[in-house]
Amino acid sequence: MALPLLWLGAAALSAIAAKGLADDRKSQQKQRSSTSRPQTLNDLERHESPVATYPTEIFTTEQVVKPQVGAIVCCGIGGIGGILDHTGIVVDDDTIVELDGKGLIKPVSTRRFTAERSGKQIFIACDSTANPIVDKNAALLAMEQIFQYRDYHFIENNCHQFIWQCFEPGDTSLFTFKELNIRLAQKFDRKVYWDLCDNNKDDLKHDYGTRDIEKWLK
Repeated sequence: MALPLLWLGAAALSAIAAKGLADDRKSQQKQRSSTSRPQTLNDLERHESPVATYPTEIFTTEQVVKPQVGAIVCCGIGGIGGILDHTGIVVDDDTIVELDGKGLIKPVSTRRFTAERSGKQIFIACDSTANPIVDKNAALLAMEQIFQYRDYHFIENNCHQFIWQCFEPGDTSLFTFKELNIRLAQKFDRKVYWDLCDNNKDDLKHDYGTRDIEKWLK
């Protein structure tokens, strides 16, 4: 009888943890809606994380945001938070540049971005006013590297490192999704929220060999 009791105990702890996360997200959303200006790092309480909410498909996400050029997006690849998220950078309304697991930097549609991953939703890094945190120069740098290869490593040279180097070329390395979030918050002086990305579009078939980069950035 001990084993079933252990299962019940684990289930109860999981339920308590899930409720705690749900309550925290509700609290963050309430705080978010209490001001019309973007929350900065000066608004943080002592020991408060600059990342208000991480992406999750477990809880309902109230905000749905349209992608903008230069925004960071992510989807799950088998877990929530940490390094178990895949990131890319938006270069037009249905195109994301990503570093894949073989080291190829490539453009993909929003549909293909999640095609072979466990997460089926795309999230976009936003500030407290639900505006994507963007840098068009980062998008341009990502596009300049399309079809190049990097010496991919799951920890030391992954998609998060590629994305950050587009925002801050030559900066010190980072390894995890959490580190990427913290540096993003520091660079833009914004409290970071991950909102659901509005990517309800058909898979587009772009001719990347002839497409004008300047047109992408308009």
